[in-house]
Amino acid sequence: MGATEGRTRGAAAAPPGLRTRMPRDERRAQLLTIAEELFASHGYHHISMDDIADRAGVGKPVLYRHFPSKLDLYLAIVDDQGERLVGAVHATLDPFREPAPGNRAGDLDALAVDGLAVIEGIVRAYVAYARAAGRSAALLFESDVMRDPVVRARVLAPDTTIAGAFADVLVRITDLDTDEALVVARTCTAVGRAAATEVVRPDGGATADDVTRLVPRLVWRGVRGMLRRPLSGAPSAPGGSATGI
Repeated sequence: MGATEGRTRGAAAAPPGLRTRMPRDERRAQLLTIAEELFASHGYHHISMDDIADRAGVGKPVLYRHFPSKLDLYLAIVDDQGERLVGAVHATLDPFREPAPGNRAGDLDALAVDGLAVIEGIVRAYVAYARAAGRSAALLFESDVMRDPVVRARVLAPDTTIAGAFADVLVRITDLDTDEALVVARTCTAVGRAAATEVVRPDGGATADDVTRLVPRLVWRGVRGMLRRPLSGAPSAPGGSATGI
């Protein structure tokens, strides 16, 4: 689909008489919102800077003052989506990384042995992000620009950050060393991404409840064998004990 068709389908231009001046920050936010919608709906390659400028009701010079290129604009959107995803997952992991007020640092292991809850939280956070982001989740989970090494690195950066945080938790509660924990954490992060993608796929049959119930149990089967502490403190899975998952 060419740029002209893109404008016809998804980026109707604002009449010149309706174009208004905005404060710089507001204009930048508007351009990001419009570009995010168009990229998520039609893909990176099918949307031009003309399409985005037309939809925003500005001339291309205004757009280029904020973003030197289409790639810069796309990466700004990817970074914003990545920050949202990382924020959602960190909110789940934080209680397992630092002692709660009034607790000693040594109490972390007693809390973190609830490993299934950690994995469930990660998967649930990925799924919640994907559902809230809607079509924009595709910019992180199904980007059509992954052959570009710069884009690929930025798209995967949130997973790298999340895996590092999860690895910190694994080092506390398992016998894994730092490198081993990172391998496991990266695998769990990839599972979380795949689970979220399944939920938002138009042809996907799995519900969010299905994914957040089944996927963590599968991952937990591998992680639970590496815990330092006995499983007596671990949660029971639906329909059975923790040791029988």
